[in-house]
Amino acid sequence: MRVGDNMEFLRKIGIFRRFAKDARIPSKKEIKNFFDLFEGYTPAWTNAPEALYEMELIRSAIGSFALFVSKLSPEVRGQALAHMDLQWQIAINPFMETSKFLYRVATILSVENNVFIIPVHDASGRLVGFYPLLPRNCEIVDYEGVRYLRYTFSDGKRAAIEFERVGILNNFQYGSDFFGESNHALKTTMQLIHTNNQGIINGVKSSANIRFIGKIANMISPEDIKKERDRFSAENLSEDNKSGMMIYDNKFTDVEQVKSQPFTVNAPQMKQITENVYRYFGTNEKILQNDYDEDGFNAYYQGKIEPFAIQLSLVLTRMTYTERQIAHGNRIIFSLSRLEYASNRIKAQLSTTFFDRGLLNRADILTKLWGLPAPKDGDAETYFIRKEYIRLEDLGKELDYNAKNAGQGIQGNDEPVNDADTGAHKEI
Repeated sequence: MRVGDNMEFLRKIGIFRRFAKDARIPSKKEIKNFFDLFEGYTPAWTNAPEALYEMELIRSAIGSFALFVSKLSPEVRGQALAHMDLQWQIAINPFMETSKFLYRVATILSVENNVFIIPVHDASGRLVGFYPLLPRNCEIVDYEGVRYLRYTFSDGKRAAIEFERVGILNNFQYGSDFFGESNHALKTTMQLIHTNNQGIINGVKSSANIRFIGKIANMISPEDIKKERDRFSAENLSEDNKSGMMIYDNKFTDVEQVKSQPFTVNAPQMKQITENVYRYFGTNEKILQNDYDEDGFNAYYQGKIEPFAIQLSLVLTRMTYTERQIAHGNRIIFSLSRLEYASNRIKAQLSTTFFDRGLLNRADILTKLWGLPAPKDGDAETYFIRKEYIRLEDLGKELDYNAKNAGQGIQGNDEPVNDADTGAHKEI
């Protein structure tokens, strides 16, 4: 789709509510920065995200977090938008699948500590999804008493939407009532990473370039020194020298070979740099290298993924539903099944426990716990419950009942179970 066609499509589906074409174009003096209304605080998104995201270690930390977030599953609760539940599990707007939407939201939030989310409507005005915006392409303006979020497209064109309809996610919220801080606290670590990388490059170059040191007997001009160096190299160090012998005349009083030693990184310094990045982004080496165990992932989930899922759920719920709809239980929830990260031993225990208690059927166990295809037989989705459980106050009654009815073919204190009478549940 061409840029012009894309802009027309955006206009038709109502992603942005533009300023009316016949409205008077406001002057710069009339457009007041919305931020000035809040305690004089004017946030500036000057995180240099292109530099931040170009750092290999930082991109790895952000990318790993975004990948985990992209596995969150949306759930629409309540009746107000129940028809969108299955659709949003696949694609949450006309341009990207839900996993891509989540990945982009997590990445923008990590790089810029703020992300704007706007509603997407179809031609009839019905809500059909959400779209994330880059804060550095946005500005908030006040025009004729209405606050707008104005967004600049890649082709330079602008569109706007009422600010009250926009959702905001942020990190490190402190100075502003609405927005997160910059990543200035990471500046020193970024400088250390850059300096260390340059040191490694220069160290490798230096250790690889110098092979011999020669002392010239007489005082000669710099031009003659260069000529002698080139001549010595050409005669002794080039591929033409097949003998393996080096010979030099009395112009040099001494030629000494430099023993090449590989450049090694300062391990304690590198560890300090990486630990700074891990602490800042709430991750660790095992998470980045996919070498975590069950406990390690649960800790990462509770400290990093779950807070994001909660914030996103609250933001989308608040910008989507009215207070009355929220009071009636309408929600947009993002969750992640942590069972898939459990060890095989734990999965086996959970399979038995959940199956015996009727919490999961065989189809659930195979698909949700083991990632296997669901069985095709008719009992795959039937729930089973073990029968030997008994209430504590009935413990002695069953023994008395069995003794009185011995030899009558009755086993236990229940009537024979008919599958037709029990619905989806069976007892074994």
